[in-house]
Amino acid sequence: MAEPSVSCPLPFDSRRSPVISLHGAVSSSQPLATEIGTRILRFGGNAADAAVAVAAALNVTEPCSTGIGGDAFCLFYDAAKKVVKGINGSGRAPAELNLDLLKEKGVVECESTIEKLPYNSAHTITVPGAAAAWCDTVEQFGSGKVAMIDILQPAIELAKHGFPVHPVAAHFWDKGSSCLKDPKNIYGSDLLLRGQAPGAGDVMKMPLLATTFEELCSRGKDGFYKGRIAQAIVDVVQEHGGVLSIHDLEKHYSTFDEPICTSYRGINIWEMPPNGQGLTALMALNILEGFDIKGMVHNSGDYLHMLIEALSLSFADTLWYNADPSKVKVPINGLLSKQYADQRRLLIKTHRVCDNYKRGNPFSGSDTVYFSVVDCHGNACSFINSNYTGFGTGLVPQGCGFTLQNRGANFSLDADHPNALEPLKRPYHTIIPGMATRNDDGALYACFGVMGGFMQPQGHVQVLLNMIDFGMDPQQALDMPRFCVNNQVGDLCSVFLEEGISDTAADRLRVLGHRITHPVSGHDRSVFGRGQIIARRKATCKDGPDKFVYWSGSDPRADGLAVGL
Repeated sequence: MAEPSVSCPLPFDSRRSPVISLHGAVSSSQPLATEIGTRILRFGGNAADAAVAVAAALNVTEPCSTGIGGDAFCLFYDAAKKVVKGINGSGRAPAELNLDLLKEKGVVECESTIEKLPYNSAHTITVPGAAAAWCDTVEQFGSGKVAMIDILQPAIELAKHGFPVHPVAAHFWDKGSSCLKDPKNIYGSDLLLRGQAPGAGDVMKMPLLATTFEELCSRGKDGFYKGRIAQAIVDVVQEHGGVLSIHDLEKHYSTFDEPICTSYRGINIWEMPPNGQGLTALMALNILEGFDIKGMVHNSGDYLHMLIEALSLSFADTLWYNADPSKVKVPINGLLSKQYADQRRLLIKTHRVCDNYKRGNPFSGSDTVYFSVVDCHGNACSFINSNYTGFGTGLVPQGCGFTLQNRGANFSLDADHPNALEPLKRPYHTIIPGMATRNDDGALYACFGVMGGFMQPQGHVQVLLNMIDFGMDPQQALDMPRFCVNNQVGDLCSVFLEEGISDTAADRLRVLGHRITHPVSGHDRSVFGRGQIIARRKATCKDGPDKFVYWSGSDPRADGLAVGL
């Protein structure tokens, strides 16, 4: 995680009310994508159908954050059955890729202390899982009333006929465009406008991406994992030294994983299980449940200290134990137990930082897009899609119009680590959708998420506490300034504080022993992620029984908005 500067231009002084609606809502980081999601709902699709339409539209309008060359995860709340289901759409490492091969190629020295592969290495390209996840989401959770061509057609039209680029997207498109301009990346210019990143208000077209979407519509998953597109992916990876093969693509599949859950003050919080890092958020909530959070002053130094410590201890565990459970044993039940949380809570001191954030023993007994959709039947879809770092590797397959992710950068190069690079293994994955239901009746509480690398579980915890403990509506919960523990530099006491957190709170954290960067402002606020929330709340009616309405919020750190039906 790069150190942000403490000041750069981006006004942050507007406000907006939550969007309150009766018949569903869509909230995303891009207005055109949000409108497309509502269009699918009005056309008869459900929350899952609309979510895939939004994912495709965001690939067009924010390719610097997401795309079909990356991965996706989905949590779906079935209102009729009051159950939460999940799809893990992350890809696996190539069958021929292993640590010995990296040593043979000189990528990793035999006695190397390098912990991770470079982000631009072709060896970080795992099989892109998003295309299969889109198809599986529609097939497993969709309404059955709309076909994939209906769902993707709005994004196809945007890509073919053009769309105006929004300001925040333009900034990050430009920031990440160097990889597209690299002469070795022959087709990188497909995502540029006259050789440069498009500016705010420029009209961009992406006809090759439209063609890719059309092939997915006409041939289903085979249109991506077999044939022209698959061969183009393999060609560009191998041209840059990677070993991804056609066989790797043909054998890819999503998994339908049972979500993991913990209870926090009467609310069940649902996350995807490992290899995703949602476990980190649930563990932190278990620790925090033992403190009188509601009795603290929100965003005071002492309040932030408790959250920072709980998340730091949780990361100390998950950065070791979180891995692909099909390859190694991940002690999920132990890490999620309330008894283990009791042990970890004892390590938190009110007067200073923890002496050392070490992993415990539970064996006893950004860039990304996130969006929320709720339909008129009460179904909810929490969906997240990502390239990982900006454009990912930035490598563009010929004639395809998308970049390839670099998720393999999250593998450990330590052979003894549970998350060590292995053939056909999924890496530690940062993207996590969230869902919350009520303990008493199983009804939807909120469909939520905060994107942004290792910020994501931290964002989940902060917005959930804003709503559950402090009674904020979704827009207020997202508007509140946030902190981010920088856990990628080996020092879990390095903390970024957003502009809006007081100098008094920052000084208090310094006294307690935290290393603080404050205030982080402007476009550097991206370190705190971007969230979307749709919550379900009871409303009093003048005539007849009480109804339920949807309160929606969209993160002001992005271009997006929420729209209700």
